[in-house]
Amino acid sequence: MLEGIKVVEYATYIAAPGCGGMMADWGADVVKVEPPGGDPIRKFFDSIGAESAQNPVFDMDNRGKRSIILDTAAPEGKAVLQKLAAEADVFLTNVRPAGLARAGLDYENLKLLNPRLVYASVTGYGLEGPDIDRPGFDVSAFWARSGMATLMAPKGVDPFVIRTGMGDHITSMATCAGVLAALVERGRTGKGRLVEASLLRAANYALSSDMAITHAFGKIASTRPRPQSVQPLANFFQSGDGKWFVLVPRQGEADWAPICRALGLDHLITDERFTRSRARRENGPALVALIDEAFSKWTFEEIAKRLDAESLAWAPAQTAVDAARDPQLIAAGGVVDIPQADGGTKKAPGSPLRFPGTDDGPKGPAPRPGEHTRSVLAQAGFSSDEIEKMIASGAAREGL
Repeated sequence: MLEGIKVVEYATYIAAPGCGGMMADWGADVVKVEPPGGDPIRKFFDSIGAESAQNPVFDMDNRGKRSIILDTAAPEGKAVLQKLAAEADVFLTNVRPAGLARAGLDYENLKLLNPRLVYASVTGYGLEGPDIDRPGFDVSAFWARSGMATLMAPKGVDPFVIRTGMGDHITSMATCAGVLAALVERGRTGKGRLVEASLLRAANYALSSDMAITHAFGKIASTRPRPQSVQPLANFFQSGDGKWFVLVPRQGEADWAPICRALGLDHLITDERFTRSRARRENGPALVALIDEAFSKWTFEEIAKRLDAESLAWAPAQTAVDAARDPQLIAAGGVVDIPQADGGTKKAPGSPLRFPGTDDGPKGPAPRPGEHTRSVLAQAGFSSDEIEKMIASGAAREGL
């Protein structure tokens, strides 16, 4: 779908490369510009004190790209990057704004070279305000500063860190949507534009139902342990054979009677302690205890049949291993095969949406660092002698 779209990705770690990875899946030609030493996320397992010959974290977001190593601190390396941007449709970066401006790689400079350029900036905190150049990772900008960490931790529980790349990938999706919208606009106007994404803003939107309540009332209910849940029915419960699942009742009272029937607690349908949502909230601990006792009598399979018979919304609380093998996820296209350089494939998560009837999966393996330096430079119009001189000087490199 994006065949013919050229993306220059001057970015490291996850949030911005995740956007480039989706575009590569969908057919764009994505050139990953890495610094000397390579993208730091290549060393993910080293950073957590583990050893692995594989790096699925890097492969996930960089499959199907071409890698070139440039030393943009050197004038020759910066000139190459400017030339690539001048011929690109999209320039994708998460370098901090002050550094980009000093190098002449900010939007105002690159749009002079390429007025059609869609320039996507991914930062921790945005392009205005006192913290525009503050380092930002998803644990800090997305998770902690947004208020998400304190809301997610149940009352009385210490804050905990987010799972690897979760906030980054939400920001990747937002960035990709903005880039594609700007490309649609360019199709009408012939002009590119600046697209600004930030971890903080993406988190604020991901949390926007709670934040809308906060703006309206100046406060928000905390996340609470199961027995004290604000909505006792919207909760996790455990089967008699020890398996957890979540029950999700619809708004209002529509599911109260069906839940009672599924539980075999028909006598509670008219119990005044529980017939209305406010009463259920006030008597939450007692209600959760009754439900726990009822579910403990049945196996998970028996509970599944009873809940489905009443057309209730629920889902098993699967482990990551279970989820990776979920036949419904696989049927929905959520697991894809990444081609490998040796001709094999490796399983990995698919992009977040599907285009039926179209090749919307990985187009190739994640590149080795600097694997395509020579071919990208040649395609950009540099002669063999010029390429050799750049590699000899260190302005461009073939590998680590």
